Amino acid sequence: MSNHLHLMLSATQPEYTLSDIIRDFKKFTSYKIVKAIEENPFESRKNWLLWIFGSAGKKNIRNEKYQFWQHDNHPIECDKDSITKIKMNYIHENPLRAGIVRSEWEYMYSSAIDYYCNKPGLIKIDFI
Repeated sequence: MSNHLHLMLSATQPEYTLSDIIRDFKKFTSYKIVKAIEENPFESRKNWLLWIFGSAGKKNIRNEKYQFWQHDNHPIECDKDSITKIKMNYIHENPLRAGIVRSEWEYMYSSAIDYYCNKPGLIKIDFI
């Protein structure tokens, strides 16, 4: 999605909690995305985007310069197969509900193609 993302995560090693994984994911991706925006001479929204991230960053003392991600998230424990199936369907149908695609597997940033078409998507996934 253009303004948010959904992830299904699991911590496979006891020394890493889901909170640690989410924190590190947000830190790594925000750094890479902001750097890509700053260094892209063809990004027409560069000044506006950096202003938005900078304005958000000034509101939070934990930031050095920019804030890309919101600090909260909405975790849902998928401790039953039925919950996992419902949440995965919700994630795959999200671009369809937003009117971005006609079929779930058409959204290029989704794992739906892996599940519906048995083709590899952009990101290697572990099937659940």
